[in-house]
Amino acid sequence: MTQPDVLLLDEPTAGVSPIVMDALFDLILEIANTGIAILITEQNASHALAIADRGYVLVQGRNRYSDTGEALLADPDVRRSFLGG
Repeated sequence: MTQPDVLLLDEPTAGVSPIVMDALFDLILEIANTGIAILITEQNASHALAIADRGYVLVQGRNRYSDTGEALLADPDVRRSFLGG
């Protein structure tokens, strides 16, 4: 447990203030930079995709979109349907 290959995070920013959320995402990036793979489920899709190497958007439990985080953030369908514009 002290040297994991993968870290699974389920809604790590749920219910926290914006300042704490930013700090958590900074910490997640620090951990990722050590070589540990991280799998996150997150309602704050914009922040999660901004730091993601790869993202998956699920609709009713099925994968609807998958690409790099950057590409998903730029996709007009994803932006309109899931990111508020």
